[in-house]
Amino acid sequence: MEWMVWTTPTTIFFSAIAAMLTGMTAWEVISPTIERKGFLPISTTRGDRFFIGLLSAAYIHLAVVGFTPLSIWLALGASVLWLLILMRWG
Repeated sequence: MEWMVWTTPTTIFFSAIAAMLTGMTAWEVISPTIERKGFLPISTTRGDRFFIGLLSAAYIHLAVVGFTPLSIWLALGASVLWLLILMRWG
């Protein structure tokens, strides 16, 4: 990845996203999803909730970096927790 001058954390981040997308694809092939309505105001599939979770994680990180002196690790923990809640009950 030297040709893009990526740092190690950036490479890990995008590799993790790619791994999650691969896992979601395999899950969808093995067990096709059906739309359902949870606490979100719309009916969603598993992939919809995953996408909403990724967008939410970006906003959580931006809020922590931009408005608080908190560690980015707290933002990561909050994002993972939110994604798990969203995937289960969203």
